[in-house]
Amino acid sequence: MRLLLMSDTHLPKRAKALPEPLLAELPCADVVFHAGDWVDTATLDLLESRSARLVGVYGNNDGPDLRARLPEVAHVELGGLRFGVVHETGSAQGREARCAARFPDLDVLVFGHSHIPWDTTAATGLRLLNPGSPTDRRRQPHCTYMTATVAENGLTDVELHRLPPR
Repeated sequence: MRLLLMSDTHLPKRAKALPEPLLAELPCADVVFHAGDWVDTATLDLLESRSARLVGVYGNNDGPDLRARLPEVAHVELGGLRFGVVHETGSAQGREARCAARFPDLDVLVFGHSHIPWDTTAATGLRLLNPGSPTDRRRQPHCTYMTATVAENGLTDVELHRLPPR
C-alpha cells in the first residue's frame, strides 16, 4: 500500500497551486495524508476528488470552513499499522517522549506545523513523520513531501522528496 504524506500547503497564500510532481503522485497513492494548514477549501476539494483515500486534519491556520470538515486528530489502521495525524506536536525538544505519552496506541504519527521534515522513532517504537511543506520551505533548503509503503513487515520505503525551486 503506497502512502503520500504532505502538510502545510498554505494555498493560495504561499503558492498558487500544488507542485506538479506532488500532483503526479496522487494516482499512485492508495492513501494520502495531509497534516493540516490547508488554508483554502479548494485544496481539500482537490485532494478529495483525486485521492483513493484521504486522511486529513485541520491546522492552526485553517478557518471554520475547514474545521467543519476535518478533525483535529485523525486515526486510521492500514495493513495492521495504527496511524495518527495531527498538526502540532510542540517544540522539537522532547517531541518523541511527549508524542509517545499522548499517543500510546499508535505505531506512526504524521504531523506538520514546523515545515521541517522529521523522521524519528520514540523509545516506545512510535514513528514520527513530518513531510515538511511542498509549497513553503521557510528556512529549509527545499520544499518537500514524503512517500512510504505499508507492507507485511511494517512501514517501509519512507522517502523524503525534495521539490525543485519554483
